[in-house]
Amino acid sequence: MIVYIRYNLGPGVPVELQEEASVAELKELVGTQQGVRPELLRVLFAGRELRSSFTLQGCDLPEQSTVHVVLPPSGSSSAQLLLLQERLVRGGEDEPESLARLDLTSSRLPSTSSGLAVILEGSDGGGGEGAGGRAEETREEVQAASLKGVRTCSTFFVYCKSCRSIQPGKLRVCCSSCRQTTLTLSRGPSCWDDVLLPGRVHGLCQSDGCHGNEAEFYMKCASHPTSEDEVSVALDLILTNRRDVPCIACCDITDVVLVFQCSERHVICLDCFHVYCQTRLNERQFVSHPVIGYSLPCAAGCTDSLIKELHHFRILGDDQYGRYQQYGAEECLLMIGGLMCPSPGCGAGLIPPDGSRKVLCDGQLGCGFVFCRDCREGFHEGACLTEQAPPTAEASQGFLVEEEASLRGRWDQASLLLLQESTKRCPQCRVAVERDGGCMHMQCPLCRAEWCWICGVSWNLDCMGNHWFG
Repeated sequence: MIVYIRYNLGPGVPVELQEEASVAELKELVGTQQGVRPELLRVLFAGRELRSSFTLQGCDLPEQSTVHVVLPPSGSSSAQLLLLQERLVRGGEDEPESLARLDLTSSRLPSTSSGLAVILEGSDGGGGEGAGGRAEETREEVQAASLKGVRTCSTFFVYCKSCRSIQPGKLRVCCSSCRQTTLTLSRGPSCWDDVLLPGRVHGLCQSDGCHGNEAEFYMKCASHPTSEDEVSVALDLILTNRRDVPCIACCDITDVVLVFQCSERHVICLDCFHVYCQTRLNERQFVSHPVIGYSLPCAAGCTDSLIKELHHFRILGDDQYGRYQQYGAEECLLMIGGLMCPSPGCGAGLIPPDGSRKVLCDGQLGCGFVFCRDCREGFHEGACLTEQAPPTAEASQGFLVEEEASLRGRWDQASLLLLQESTKRCPQCRVAVERDGGCMHMQCPLCRAEWCWICGVSWNLDCMGNHWFG
């Protein structure tokens, strides 16, 4: 196997070793190259110091990983202090658990949950699993992660920008001060908050001259070798379906699922989640939250279940995710009192000054169209007209056209008439809305305003009582 060795924060040097090789052999190799006694060197990887008696395979060291080999300054007692911290936190265990074997699933299951959450909380043999409940799994099981095909045992999933898709992930840690991966953890993370929130887990940075003690976790894609600066986004709601919970939509049992953060902890397979997101996007039914952003709740309609990590919607694919971002930006614009240019083919976002009815679309960012803020038509003096009056005979200035030629010469008059007959304008944003059946209670697809089809005003009790159904 090929590993990259960084000696005292130097450049990574590729070294070919056997998977059965021990950490002591790696120290011997580096010590010979650097002219240093091997017993003085420390090998650091994924937040822990690798003991000399361990093999590379037993350290969960994947192909083309980067390991740090450091020579602590003379008189340093960092190793003794680290060992003391480990014993205080972990009750005297010799070795902290590898980040590759952590299972943070239980931290996403609230203690007050019910329904499917009870199924998820119950383990195969009785009690629930904690963060260290999977230590007996082999390295081959952990690294055999794949979204399709053989049953996966991956505990983390990410959105990889290089793969442009959802992939199995691996957890890594660095020092929050110097940003180097030379930090050895005093304890491993026990829940997702330890990973996602800063300042919850500490350790000792063994970079020369750095006194940082705060851990910062990040994710990498486990499907291909990655460079040191290549990171991925953690998707904490996508889990391995190790308890065979069926999807709430198709009732199939799949290897990888998304678990909503509602009280019931409803489970949906990734295929159905993709359809759910696509359908809601086409209907513009995403929810615009002032803190979370443009998101979706649980597909079963549970309250307080909005997805907080918006990269889960990357499952839509690049093109549809672009639509998602556009709609989200438009909703945000409307929430802060802005509007979009009504000129065909423009749609630039504008924030006109308060009280001004005359709106100018920026000529550099938009089309330069000047329109009325109230009716979204070209700017005019006086009151807005809901319908443009037909031209008078005087306006024709004596130019006469035969009726038959007039019927043949229409370009889009039929379309305009159809729009006038089948649509009405939203009283809030003035966009044309078509009613295709159902009750008279309308909801604008653009600004989400609720209004009455018959009287054209905001939906109220009078409309509800008198002409809800015509």
